[in-house]
Amino acid sequence: MNWFEWMAQASQRIGNEEVLWTEIIGNLFGLGSAIGGMRRKVWAWPIGIVGNALLFVVFFGFGATNGGDHVMYGQAGRQVFFIITSVYGWWAWLRTRNSAGQDTPAVQPRWATGAERLGYVGFWIVGVLVCQWLSRLIGVGWSPPGWYFWADAWIFVGSIVATYAMARGWTDFWLAWIAVDLVGVPELIYFKHYPSAVLYAVYACFVIWGFFVWLRITRQSSESTAPTPTKAVAT
Repeated sequence: MNWFEWMAQASQRIGNEEVLWTEIIGNLFGLGSAIGGMRRKVWAWPIGIVGNALLFVVFFGFGATNGGDHVMYGQAGRQVFFIITSVYGWWAWLRTRNSAGQDTPAVQPRWATGAERLGYVGFWIVGVLVCQWLSRLIGVGWSPPGWYFWADAWIFVGSIVATYAMARGWTDFWLAWIAVDLVGVPELIYFKHYPSAVLYAVYACFVIWGFFVWLRITRQSSESTAPTPTKAVAT
């Protein structure tokens, strides 16, 4: 057994289930990335990339534990997109921090504009329709329940939207993650990816917290940039 096979198949028995270490460690890196994102730290992106690489190994079925023989293309594919988008986010946040100063947060949160919001919502809807159709057309190598294709498409496209919105500094990205988790956690439980399900549930609570942190910053920024009303001078 080479080092890659050992890494992919190493597991820990928890109760009656064998749990892959790559799944446990990958999700811990993901949680660390979320903490860094809430704090607007550049290191959130490389930490997230490590977690995405580990979870790709899990969902592409390299480990044969707890449903690991079921290749989940939506879950695996979104890890690839996360890595690509994280490189962009890493570059964008690093550029902002370098131009504003090392002690300055890497991004200034704001709500997406009406046009931007219309764009990502439209992309999400069309993306889900297209991805679930392609997934059915190509097949996944096993016989999942019918809802799986819709759920996996929702998770995949929603993750694209959330990661891109985070890179742009839109406060909306926290809400997008909540929408993803509402589908992702039940799916992971169904397919016995328990560490991912538990950490996603914890992550969902953290996402709600992060949303209010960014919301407060967004409001403070809006108030500080709002024009000061002028008083009429009597003559």
